[in-house]
Amino acid sequence: MDDSRPIFIQIAEQVENDIIDGVLPEDTQIPSTNELAMFHRINPATALKGVNRLVDDGVVEKRRGIGMFVTAGARERLVARRKSDFAAEYIRPLVIEAEKLGISIEELAELLRAERISS
Repeated sequence: MDDSRPIFIQIAEQVENDIIDGVLPEDTQIPSTNELAMFHRINPATALKGVNRLVDDGVVEKRRGIGMFVTAGARERLVARRKSDFAAEYIRPLVIEAEKLGISIEELAELLRAERISS
């Protein structure tokens, strides 16, 4: 857990990552709030807040008496949202800084290719 961010957000992101990575495919039951709370040694209400965030986003749905399940199309929606967030958080500032430094898009693309090869 990262102390700089709310735990419930980290819980939601953990489940999202499992969905994106294919660990939790569509129509699969996610861990219960009690399981999440026990695993992370947190209050079940905090785990519930993270899961409810996923419900609000349409990523998981509650099936009465059974549990929470990954919704159809959840992975695609998460990937699309993360790509958009990535562009806003990293790509736009990168392009702005590159323009300030006189780096063309082509040069920037080459720098990115070189960085990818070296890592």
